[in-house]
Amino acid sequence: MKTNTFNIRKLGIFSFLVSIIFSCSTIKELEYNVPQNPLHMKGGDVTLQINGKFVEKGINPKGIAEITPIFFCADGNEVPFVTEIYQGSKAAGNGKVVPSEGLKFSYSSTIPYQKSMAEGEVKVRILFKMGSKEPEQIMSPKIADGTIISSLLIDLDDQVIMTSECNFQRTNSFSKSATINFSKGKHSVTSKEMRDNDIKDLLDFVKNSIKENSKVAIKSILISSFASPEGEVDLNNDLAEDRGNSAKKAIISKFKRMKFEAGKEDAFYSVSPKGEDWNGFKTEVSKTDHEDKELILRVLQMTSDLNKREKEIRNMAKTYSFLEKKVLPQLRRATITLNYDEVGFSDDELKNLVASNPDTLSLEEIIQASLNEEDMNVQLKNLNNAQRLYPNDWRIRNNIGYLLYNMGDVDGASQSFEKALSITDNATVSNNVGAVNHVKSGKSNDDIKALFESSNTKESKYNLGLIQIEEGKYEEAITSMGNTKSYNYALANILAEHYDAATDALDEIKNEDAKSFYLRAIIGSRSANTEMVIENLQSAFENDASLKEYAKKDREFIKYFENADFIALF
Repeated sequence: MKTNTFNIRKLGIFSFLVSIIFSCSTIKELEYNVPQNPLHMKGGDVTLQINGKFVEKGINPKGIAEITPIFFCADGNEVPFVTEIYQGSKAAGNGKVVPSEGLKFSYSSTIPYQKSMAEGEVKVRILFKMGSKEPEQIMSPKIADGTIISSLLIDLDDQVIMTSECNFQRTNSFSKSATINFSKGKHSVTSKEMRDNDIKDLLDFVKNSIKENSKVAIKSILISSFASPEGEVDLNNDLAEDRGNSAKKAIISKFKRMKFEAGKEDAFYSVSPKGEDWNGFKTEVSKTDHEDKELILRVLQMTSDLNKREKEIRNMAKTYSFLEKKVLPQLRRATITLNYDEVGFSDDELKNLVASNPDTLSLEEIIQASLNEEDMNVQLKNLNNAQRLYPNDWRIRNNIGYLLYNMGDVDGASQSFEKALSITDNATVSNNVGAVNHVKSGKSNDDIKALFESSNTKESKYNLGLIQIEEGKYEEAITSMGNTKSYNYALANILAEHYDAATDALDEIKNEDAKSFYLRAIIGSRSANTEMVIENLQSAFENDASLKEYAKKDREFIKYFENADFIALF
C-alpha cells in the first residue's frame, strides 16, 4: 500500500493537508494511507479506513483537533463520517492524547450507503482549537474516491424447484383369488364347483388377458390347499396335498381350452399344501353368531395336543351342528391365487389423454404426463386441468408456480406457491415462496432468509448465497452456492477477490450476455489488464448499449477514465 506524507502546520496532525502558509509554529510531517481506495459499498454500508502515525512533537501540546472525513457526492450532497478528536498532552478535553513522542493511529468509520455516493470523493475537515483563540477550519485535498458498488450488479435469479414427486407406476402388481371347496374326506373337484361365480370370474379374467392390446400380464398361480381339523393329522396333510393337485389339474384343463399358453407350463403353478386349517377354524367360528362360540375357542386354546384337539372338535361337531354345517365345510378347500401385472398407459397414451380427456386419468397419471411434457405452455394447460380436478394437491399448485415463474409471471407464481404452502409446508414449497418474495421485493428480509434456511436444498442454498452477497458476506455466499457456476457465483468471487475462480465460473456460462462480459472487464481492471478491460467492455456494450452510461461513472474503472482507448468506447 502506498504511504502518503503531508506537511502539517500548527497541529502536525493529519497529513491529508496540502501546503499551508508557514507560521512561526514548527512544521511537522505525518504518514498515512487509505487501505481501500476507491471505497467499496459492502452489505449496504461504506467503510473508510485510515492508518497513520503522528511524528514526534506532531501536535501542539495545547491544541485540540476535531477531524471529520466527509464524502462529497458529485450531486453536491455531503455525507460525514464519524468525527474523532485528538489533542496535545497539555490540552483540556476528552480527545485522544498525542504524546510528544508521537502516536500511531487507526481510524475507521462506517456509514450507510446512499445512492448519491456512487460518484464522489472523500476529504477531511479539521477544526483546530487552542485556548481562547478563534477555531481554525482546514479542508484537506481528496484522500479517497468513491464508491465501488459492484455488489449491486447482482442478478436476482433465485432458483425455484419443480417437484418430480409422483407415485405413478407404469406396472403395478395385483392378485385375484377364487376358492374350490371339497366334500368331507374327498379331494376330487366337482363340475359344480368349477361353475361357481368366483371361478368363472377368474377364468373370464384370464380369457380377457390374452386378448390383443390387453394391459394385463399374468405371472403365476399359487394354489394353497387345506383340510378341516377334525380328522387325523397325517391323513389331513395328505388330503390337503391331494386337494391342491386336483385343483391344479382342474385349472390346467380350463386354461388349455381357452388356449392360455402360459398355463401350459408346470413352473407357472405352485402348490402349497397347508394341512389342517386351525386359523381358518378360529376365523369361521368367530364369524358365527352362536352363543357358545367363545367357549368353543377357549377349549381349543387350552388344548395344545393336536390329536386331543381333533377329538374335541369331533365331539363338538356332534353337539354343535353349526360347526358341521357352517364352519368345517369352509375349511375343506383349495384357494387359487392368480398373480398378475397391470401395465399402465404409455407416455404417448398419457400425452394424448391428458390433452383430450384428462377426466379419465388419475392424479398420478396427470402429474406423470406433465413431467413428460417439454413444452411449458402445454405443461401449464395440463396442470391447470389437473388443478380443476384435484384442487388440494400441493404438487400441482407448486408446479404451476414453477412454470409461471420461468415464464416471467412472478405474481402468478407467487399466488400458486402460497396456495401450495397453505396445503403443505415442505422444503420445496418453502424455497419457492422465499424465491418469489425475494425477486418481488428486490431485497431480502428475515422471513425470506428463514424460508431458505429451513428448506436446505441445493436451490435454497444458492438463493441464500444471493442474500449473503447482499449482506456483504462474500465467502459465505461462495460456499452456499456450491457448484452452481453462475453469473452471481462469478460476481461473489470477484467481490471476494478470487479472480481466477470468477473467470472459471464465467467460462462455464453458455451464451454469455452483456453482464458476463462486464464482469470480465471488472476482473481485467482489478488485475491491471487494460486489454481485457477494453475488449470486454466493448462486447458488453454491443450486447447492451445501456451499460455505457453505467461504465462511464463506475469507479471500478476510475484509473481508466483518462485512458484514450477507454474514452473511445463511449
